[in-house]
Amino acid sequence: MHRLIRLLPVLFLFLLACEAQEQEISSVDPTNWAARRATLPVGDSLTRGETYLSSYSQIYTESEHRTFDLTGTISIRNINLRDTIYLTSANYYGTGGELVRNYFADPIYLRPQETVAIIIDNHDREGGTGDNFYFEWAVPAGLHEPLLEGVFISTYGQQGISFTTRGVRVR
Repeated sequence: MHRLIRLLPVLFLFLLACEAQEQEISSVDPTNWAARRATLPVGDSLTRGETYLSSYSQIYTESEHRTFDLTGTISIRNINLRDTIYLTSANYYGTGGELVRNYFADPIYLRPQETVAIIIDNHDREGGTGDNFYFEWAVPAGLHEPLLEGVFISTYGQQGISFTTRGVRVR
């Protein structure tokens, strides 16, 4: 009986740790985006565009009835050396085309050579096997558009899988 009483606190901490781990399925922290909030310059000084990025939070394995969960790192890069660029929206869509989440309400900035990331946790199954991102952005005239890439990875036992995708400008 004394042994059981001594083990109760350990069991409680174990269960608490498991619960905390399950609740954290996305690394989306609105505070990070709020700190990047920007006001776009007025006038016609900005070139606007839109980029599509295919994403893979799950892939099929063995058959169409079995899927494998992946962790996705969506990398948003300002490849310009001297000027700030802006993202006006970052929308994440599921396999059926439904909006899963919008990452920020106001435009955000990226300083020269800066990179920000959106992480799709391997337990986040909301997007499914055909998830994707749609970004809207604005850059000062004559600058490079943002470089948008996805890196997807997972391991199981001694096996691992990883691959990348690159955004395609659609407008």
